Amino acid sequence: MVRRWLLLLLTFVLVSGCAAQPVRSPSAPATSSTPVPIGMPRAEPESVDIAKIDAHSTLVPLGLNADNTIQVPPVSRPLEAGWYQYGPTPGEVGPAVILGHVDGNKQKGIFWRLKELAAGDEVVVSRKDGSVARFKVTKVEQIDKDVFPTDAVYGDTADPELRLITCGGSFDRSAHSYRDNIIVYAVLE
Repeated sequence: MVRRWLLLLLTFVLVSGCAAQPVRSPSAPATSSTPVPIGMPRAEPESVDIAKIDAHSTLVPLGLNADNTIQVPPVSRPLEAGWYQYGPTPGEVGPAVILGHVDGNKQKGIFWRLKELAAGDEVVVSRKDGSVARFKVTKVEQIDKDVFPTDAVYGDTADPELRLITCGGSFDRSAHSYRDNIIVYAVLE
């Protein structure tokens, strides 16, 4: 409210060209019935469970590669997912990120069926402090890796959110990689 009042005052000054003009003082801020978003305290995640697609995995911490891209779990263990350790942990305010393979080492990966999720589905993350963060899927998208939505995935959010990421689309044999990413967006319940 104070920020809005300052913007209105600045607009008045710029439009009128004079700060000496009388300005009405703002009314007292109204109380809001909207709850303030409260996340869970930081706690490393231990596992992710997605019943709808029968995906259950422990989580390994992931960092950054030398080129500042996010690491992925070892392809030799395609049934193990990882979480980006330099971002929020699942349940904290902000976008927590979990990555997993669609396949690898000649077998299906932990997120083989990730594209089957839909709005309303549940994702459960168990945390090392004994708590559980339950998320509800809001959106699933398949997007070309060349136009990866970095800000939508890693950008700040006002609430605790979760992103699940894997590969998808057609396979580029010359690059030994899938052309797209499957991205699941979810919010803390």
